[in-house]
Amino acid sequence: MSVTSIYPVLMSRDVDGASAFYRDVFGFEVTFEADWYVSLRLGSHELAFVDARHASVPEGYAERIAGVIVNLEVDDVAAVHERVVREHGLEPVLALRDEAFGQRHFIVEGPERVLVDVIQPIEPSPEFAAAYSQA
Repeated sequence: MSVTSIYPVLMSRDVDGASAFYRDVFGFEVTFEADWYVSLRLGSHELAFVDARHASVPEGYAERIAGVIVNLEVDDVAAVHERVVREHGLEPVLALRDEAFGQRHFIVEGPERVLVDVIQPIEPSPEFAAAYSQA
């Protein structure tokens, strides 16, 4: 099997609002836009939204988004934090902090309660360093 792409498609009741959040706050660009589906790209990374009520969603699966965290790995999390808080007025639901498992990060709530975890990799503590693959 040769995979050419893989990306999440989040079901939404407000495709325009969800896509606008990721465009405005994080700089994603639209690669496809219809009234029921929007595909976004940031560098080589993709994220899309489909209207949960669209006929392409199988019957019985049009559930509201729940329990989803979108990880956004960046090279300067402090700068992104400053911009997200100051320019966009978002209040993190998890404050900027360092984690022993190798992340400096903060989390904000996006549309439909999707959490966006903005992460900068840092050196993990020795106990967690051993858990990382050497590949």
